[in-house]
Amino acid sequence: MTTHRERMQACLRGDIIDRAPVALWRHFPVDDQAPDTLAAAHLAFQAAYDFDLVKVTPASSFSVKDWGVEDVWEGDAEGTRRYSKYVIEKPGDWERLPVLDAASPHLAAQIACLRQIRQEVGPDTPVLQTVFSPLAQAKHLAGDKRLLAHLRRFPQAVETGLRTIAESTKRFIRSVVEVGADGIFYAVQHARPALLSRDEFLRFSRASDLELMESARSLWCNMVHVHGDDVYFDVLADYPVPIINWHDREAGPNLGEALKTWGGAVCGGISRTTLVYGLPSLVRQEALEALAQTERRRLVLSTGCVAPIITPYGNLRAARQSVELAPIRGNAS
Repeated sequence: MTTHRERMQACLRGDIIDRAPVALWRHFPVDDQAPDTLAAAHLAFQAAYDFDLVKVTPASSFSVKDWGVEDVWEGDAEGTRRYSKYVIEKPGDWERLPVLDAASPHLAAQIACLRQIRQEVGPDTPVLQTVFSPLAQAKHLAGDKRLLAHLRRFPQAVETGLRTIAESTKRFIRSVVEVGADGIFYAVQHARPALLSRDEFLRFSRASDLELMESARSLWCNMVHVHGDDVYFDVLADYPVPIINWHDREAGPNLGEALKTWGGAVCGGISRTTLVYGLPSLVRQEALEALAQTERRRLVLSTGCVAPIITPYGNLRAARQSVELAPIRGNAS
């Protein structure tokens, strides 16, 4: 392979290639408050590590700030911001949400950031834009406790709000496509029994998830991220995207087990605990185990979620270099 794009495309076909693709991504707190500084941070990170794709990671509030949400940076190790103002308090508030256009200020700022990254990295490196599911955005609008309470007591009001969020997100995805992104990184946060029953997830998330993935179908490098422990992996196993990312080390199934039911590529293999607290030798060991589990096919080496901002430089380098050191038909032995 000669380019990141060619390597990723070969990976998605299931070919044995020169090496497995590898990608890590992180938040950029403070820098994520303006499109130019966020783009610059991503470009510097990519220049330092030369990953096989650039996953654009704005603050999660980017998709809901135009509805009036506010958040604050307080030093979280993952780089996330604390929500300081929600806009959904009463059940009727869901029905009063206006549809947002991609020209809304904060959404437009994210498109500007994406455009700059797309232009600077060039066509040979895939670029993925983060998109939160409507239910995840609903959590950012109301807070998890209020969302779940409304969802169970006032389901029709919440469903009205979710339709508005879905339409707004569809318009944003349309702009993502127009800018020239290669895919969306579609973040699902409620596919787990600790939050929703299986039936609740099917009712309040799956239909809108599928609708939005359909709106991004023209993109070749879409990825779904399933957040949290003990997820409903089987419920998402037929989502129409080529790559799935989840907390495989922490929650399971492991990569090899997932490939038995998932028809595309899997993204993971390295524990975030190892990435932050382990030695580089352990990072490399987990990378080799991931290669062995997948027999070097349909694997994008990564972690199950963002790399915390406290991740040591040496461990980031170890993750990137591990695929270079692995033999062509390597295994963990």
